[in-house]
Amino acid sequence: MILLFFYLARQRGFFETLYARIQEGGAFSMTLIILLFLLMIFFIVSAVMKLKASSHIFKKAISLVNQVALLALVIGLFSQLIGLIGVFDAFESLDNINPAMLGGGLKLTLLPPVFGGFTFIIGRSSTFILNWLRKEEVNNPQIQHTN
Repeated sequence: MILLFFYLARQRGFFETLYARIQEGGAFSMTLIILLFLLMIFFIVSAVMKLKASSHIFKKAISLVNQVALLALVIGLFSQLIGLIGVFDAFESLDNINPAMLGGGLKLTLLPPVFGGFTFIIGRSSTFILNWLRKEEVNNPQIQHTN
């Protein structure tokens, strides 16, 4: 147990590694994706609070979660394309390309789609769960309350 504690204390923390990856992925696009993630969390909490509301209000809340999640994915993919163009422009100006440089450049272009995809997966899975909870309440009239 003590050895495990010392091993974990010597390793970089989760948030340090996360921050380093965000900085590597590009400040502008990663900041947008993180802001969209936080906005999506807000919309998920809002949708949870509207589980017992009327159908069109609940569907609007779910639609907002889905739209923000999809926007985060699209921003991630778009920033990957811009990053790939920058990487290939840099390699075009060099005569001798080191495979480690190519791998590092491709790694940097893959970070925004990973974060955008993570945001998308969280958003879509939460809408699936919320719709499932809503269907359960609609099918069981004893649980349903009127507003």
